[in-house]
Amino acid sequence: MEWQLQDAKNQFSKVVDKARTEGPQVVTRRGQQTAVVLSIEDYNALKSGRPSFVDDLLAGPVWDDALVDAIDARPEWPRRDVTL
Repeated sequence: MEWQLQDAKNQFSKVVDKARTEGPQVVTRRGQQTAVVLSIEDYNALKSGRPSFVDDLLAGPVWDDALVDAIDARPEWPRRDVTL
């Protein structure tokens, strides 16, 4: 169901109850969908099984052996002599 923002504000308890019993409730502002009110069950279902941002960063791309060998073969720092 869609709710205009003013109606959702005035009847927030009803919006929450309907989210719990009927599913997600869409809130509109000036005719544009802007927010969704979810039950905690729906929210947890969306959230479960998804990796966190940190998990995504730590997963990173898989490095093949050739790339690892090329990185290991680099000369030590500093790479060039900088004279001032």
